[in-house]
Amino acid sequence: MPRDSANPKVKRHRLRRLVRLLAATSVLFLLAAGALLGYLYNKPLPPIGDDIRSKLLDSRGNVLTTFTTDGRSRDPVALSQIAPQLIQATLAVEDRKFYDHSGFDLKGMARAVLANVEAGKRSQGASTLTQQLARNLYLTHEKTWTRKSKEALYTMQLEMKYSKTEILSMYLNEIYYGHGAYGIEAAARMYFGKAAADLTLAESAMLAGIPKGPTYYSPYTHLENAKKRQGIILSAMVEVGDITAVQARAAAQETLSFKPQGQKNTTVLAPYFRDYVRGLVLDTLHISSDELELGGLNVYTTLDPDMQQAAEEAVDKEMDAASELETALVSIDPRTGYIKAMVGGKNYRTNQFNHALATTRQPGSSFKPIMYLTALSSKTMTGLSVFNSQPTLFHYDNNRKTYQPKNFGDKYLGEINMRQAIAASDNIYAVNTIMKIGADKVAEMAARMGIGSPLQSVPSLALGTSPVSPLEMASAFAVIGGGGIRQPATAILKITDSKGNLIYEAPQDQGEKVVEPAAAYVLTRLMEGVFESGGTGNRVASIIKRPVAGKTGTTDTDGWMVGFTPELSTAVWVGYDKGRDIATSDGRRAAPIFAEFTEKALANVPPKIFPIPDGVVSVYINPQSGKLATAACPEKELETFISGTEPTEYCDQHGAGGETAPAEGSPGAADPGKGEHSLWNDIKRWWMN
Repeated sequence: MPRDSANPKVKRHRLRRLVRLLAATSVLFLLAAGALLGYLYNKPLPPIGDDIRSKLLDSRGNVLTTFTTDGRSRDPVALSQIAPQLIQATLAVEDRKFYDHSGFDLKGMARAVLANVEAGKRSQGASTLTQQLARNLYLTHEKTWTRKSKEALYTMQLEMKYSKTEILSMYLNEIYYGHGAYGIEAAARMYFGKAAADLTLAESAMLAGIPKGPTYYSPYTHLENAKKRQGIILSAMVEVGDITAVQARAAAQETLSFKPQGQKNTTVLAPYFRDYVRGLVLDTLHISSDELELGGLNVYTTLDPDMQQAAEEAVDKEMDAASELETALVSIDPRTGYIKAMVGGKNYRTNQFNHALATTRQPGSSFKPIMYLTALSSKTMTGLSVFNSQPTLFHYDNNRKTYQPKNFGDKYLGEINMRQAIAASDNIYAVNTIMKIGADKVAEMAARMGIGSPLQSVPSLALGTSPVSPLEMASAFAVIGGGGIRQPATAILKITDSKGNLIYEAPQDQGEKVVEPAAAYVLTRLMEGVFESGGTGNRVASIIKRPVAGKTGTTDTDGWMVGFTPELSTAVWVGYDKGRDIATSDGRRAAPIFAEFTEKALANVPPKIFPIPDGVVSVYINPQSGKLATAACPEKELETFISGTEPTEYCDQHGAGGETAPAEGSPGAADPGKGEHSLWNDIKRWWMN
């Protein structure tokens, strides 16, 4: 009997021990959980997004884009800049309890486990938006327990450190929507050509379905799958009460207008310029790739956002998106050397090669002004120097070699001067010039003007047979437009670290004097004739309402228009990547791009004449004799010369008594009331137009 009476005591004792053990275990679990939560709360997350990505800023200090390790072009937007129906569609299909859970949907996980057990395989997942964000930001998509445990820890940290609004914003700006589009803004631009804020219900439901399977649900590759997924999302939105069944049916039946795949769709301004700056930072300034991508640097650049926009719009307008013809545009401020705009191709998405830096393109006749500047600055020739434009066999290298150039269309003009030769792009005159002054001196001048590519000192150099880059050509013409002063082409103004400390600043260069300002100005006046009647740029002259000087150039494979105003020196190139010959119509695309860009880029800048430096003399001459015009001369033209190179003899071809009688006004000053090409009439035309 005593043994029987002891059993209840033993059972109660064991029960108390079990309760104590459970209580102690619970306390230990709570303490461990608290310690873990405290540790996770205080432990910093790996840096993400704009916390570590170095930024590229334009000339106004605005952020253009960021440098990324994966090469993606991101354009993050706030939730207020995303269509509300896109947000609703995403939550309805991906995470309906997003605002109620703390990172994990336990009921959803339980349902997924039961469904997977019933199916005998993994058929459902239950990842919340926060879990998906943790995976996208920090982890790979491998299916291992290690990755799962890390994902859980990162999910808890995200929920602790960020609000639900911030998490949702990060998710929509990071998620992959297929075909290279990361983030909803890039996806909206790519698929529909509009901002995320402007998406309709049907478009929102379509895009919200893509992240589940960016390839399988892509409307470009599997439209039927995408439409079925869209229907599922619309039904989910009806279930949660975001829309009505009527709205869902209407959206499902709506015919969506997708942008053709492969069309330009990047939302990042100046992607080629960004890559150019990246190369300068790494190769020239010797900042490491890790520091650039993960150091939170601020790279301040010379790029003008309005001018860049004008450049991209001019290219879009004039280039055929379906053609393989490529293009490049570079524009430099000749007063500072600052690169204000750069387009390296017509579609960065399909071709990331920066043609603005390609040193393999022949400049053709656009190279001739460099040669003529050499001739003028040496004072061995003037704008009135005459050569006979006719088929000519030139001998060089001590008569051991010959060269026989031709004019385009075999058109020869006979006795012509430099102004006429520049306007008509006469090849015979150009080769006569280089034979007179020496090809080696022309090559030396080109190098001083900023052309670093190797040039062959042969007669054909006059016709631009040595390859150069558009950036080099824009730099060289900036010397002419800048009054003979070379300013180094500059893209980066300064770089600061994440704390604002200065780690690089562009040197304050006063520029290098290449030629006398008078020589640059005289050539400028001659080059303005390219846009006048009979000039090769005349057909785009009506687009430009300001003083402009330039030169066209065409080879079998390349088309050019290089020119300048007092504010901008711009080179435009067109051609094919694979060495294909260009058609005449292809080569003519460069000039309209140049004209459209120049006028729009300077739309808010009043037209200015080129400043007249000291050492310049303008006189009226008789175009037939090339001598000073007299009152008896029926024709008079105003010509500009470097002081001391102007004609000193008066025309004697128009009757007795006129030999020494000058035209009205002194030889050194223009008569504002006479002469078809008078300076006054030119100024009035530029200003009034």
